[in-house]
Amino acid sequence: MTAAVGIKRLGFVVLALAAVGIGALVILPFLMPADAVREAVKAEIRAVTGLDPVLRGGASVSLFPTGKVSFDDVSLGDNRTGAPALTAEHVVARLRFFPFLAGRIEIADVSLVRPTIAIIFNADRSSNWSGHIETLARNLKPGPGRISSFSEIRIEDGIVILRDEAYKIVETLTNVEFALAWPSISRSFAATGRLAWHHEPIDATISFTDFVAALQGDRSGLKLRLAGAPFKFAFDGYISHRPTLKMEGTLAADTASLRDTLRWAGQQPPPGGGFGRFALKAQTNVVGGTIGLSGVNVELDGNTGEGVLTFDGRQTLQGTLAAEGLDLTPYVSTVRLLTSGERGWDGKPISLDGLDGIDLDLRLSAARVNVANARLGRTAVTANLRGGNLTVAVGESQAFGGVVKGTFGLAKSPAGADFKAQLQFSNVDLEQCLGEMFGIKRLEGKGNLGFAIDSSGSSVYDLTKALDGTANLSSRKGVIAGFNVEQLLRRIERRPLSGGGEFRTGKTPYETLTVNLKIIQGVAQVEDVRMEGPNVGLALTGSASIPARELDLKGTASLLSSATSGAIAVAPAFELPFMIQGPWDDPIILPDPQSRIQRSGAAAPFLDAVRKAGARDAVRSAIERLTGAAPEPPSPPAETAPALAGTSAPAEPAPDAPRDTR
Repeated sequence: MTAAVGIKRLGFVVLALAAVGIGALVILPFLMPADAVREAVKAEIRAVTGLDPVLRGGASVSLFPTGKVSFDDVSLGDNRTGAPALTAEHVVARLRFFPFLAGRIEIADVSLVRPTIAIIFNADRSSNWSGHIETLARNLKPGPGRISSFSEIRIEDGIVILRDEAYKIVETLTNVEFALAWPSISRSFAATGRLAWHHEPIDATISFTDFVAALQGDRSGLKLRLAGAPFKFAFDGYISHRPTLKMEGTLAADTASLRDTLRWAGQQPPPGGGFGRFALKAQTNVVGGTIGLSGVNVELDGNTGEGVLTFDGRQTLQGTLAAEGLDLTPYVSTVRLLTSGERGWDGKPISLDGLDGIDLDLRLSAARVNVANARLGRTAVTANLRGGNLTVAVGESQAFGGVVKGTFGLAKSPAGADFKAQLQFSNVDLEQCLGEMFGIKRLEGKGNLGFAIDSSGSSVYDLTKALDGTANLSSRKGVIAGFNVEQLLRRIERRPLSGGGEFRTGKTPYETLTVNLKIIQGVAQVEDVRMEGPNVGLALTGSASIPARELDLKGTASLLSSATSGAIAVAPAFELPFMIQGPWDDPIILPDPQSRIQRSGAAAPFLDAVRKAGARDAVRSAIERLTGAAPEPPSPPAETAPALAGTSAPAEPAPDAPRDTR
């Protein structure tokens, strides 16, 4: 019973207090003049921040049901240039409830409605906010006379404009919705919210462990988080900017598509394919405009590497990275030397857009490298990109079973692209190397190749038409596939007039092979092509059209005698001139017909006859000996020829004579 009475009494007290509060809320607007409230709010904002905003519009006061003061058309000018650092359509100050009941004006939080905040860095690295930041730092210093401050500032539907005069960079952030935890009690500061950057929503959080120190340029802890569809970014460390900007800490960034992120940022992505999944973790040291990354762990398109990187304000990336394995296939997937049928050079325009967005000086090494179908071993390269001109220096690459060294480069030009290459392939597998690069799969064995070429054009086909330079090949103990030269020579030696088409199969082994070419405007002129095998030898002259991928060569095949005299070989037992014509991946070899006829005893009278004008009988006799046909009667005189046309006399048996029926 006593408890029930106590509860009732407590209920009456609560009701009485609620009635008093409601009554106060109703009566206070009449007891506290609006002008006094407005001026008190202005004075507290000025006392807490030290800033003196300009109120160019009207002001309104609402004391019921909650205390609220609204200022229209507010601006905060740059006290040095007069340019506004901040403008807002409305500034709304919400009052604390209980102090308001006691008749005191204290601000609970401040809202900037549709503000425009301009942050400008001048060429001397000063800012239009420098004076305001100094004022804030003075007023936020802890001390006995410090006024209790409001604890939160809100930004609603704002715009932030960032401009750097030194680097000519302008960025605009829209739809800014932020809550700033103002350091009224502790030294820390935090801001959390969302904004739109290049039309993509980004969640952002930033915090300082010592806000006053950060404003003064002294060392303060910093945490920054940005997360959105284009990328994710996090930094956890320290910052100071006196006398120059310094940051140190841990940085992490990742994106599902680096190519899409570059497009989002307004940058032209590199040509070709790849540049998808990207992730980066590193220890960061920022001094001035230079960003140093150590202990780098970077991932791109499934490739991972470790090393150091440096990025300076001139947009130059330098560094050294090492990887266990690299797959470069995505980056060359759109680059084709040959057409889909692999019968001609690709005629699509070469695109070098995106190479001039950044300068690069990168040293890269890997234990394994895959490039399309090519499998390379330990490789060390240096890539240098300056003003859109790319140069790659191959220090050493274990490729095609051998070693590759040299340089190659691409650069923009009025013709489309300039290409230069100086490469040396040592002890490589010729079938694999020539097959991967040029589609030629006729040579088997090890050898050395060298190229020193340059060209200009808008496509691979155009580059082949303007190609100049030299090329050489040397090989020992290899095989020419698709032809058995020895069998062909021996067949023709025995039967000069026999066919040779069946010899477009098999292989021809060689002891040495030497090729020296001079290339002028896409035509490779033979300076020296020689092959020496155990039983045969070849020598070639002529030319090859690189754009048409066709051969026009003449040569001599020799059937060598096995007898030798010291170091001097005995003269060839048999020689046969021949021609090589047609596409270089499947050429036609034609033995010289005149030479074959000369070697045929039955055909010799025929050749003698055709050399003598009017020697009809000798020609007929040669034909008879070749074919074994009976002789025809002598031709009638010219005046009787029409009468005898269409008639024939019985053939007489041919006299016995040696015949070549082969």
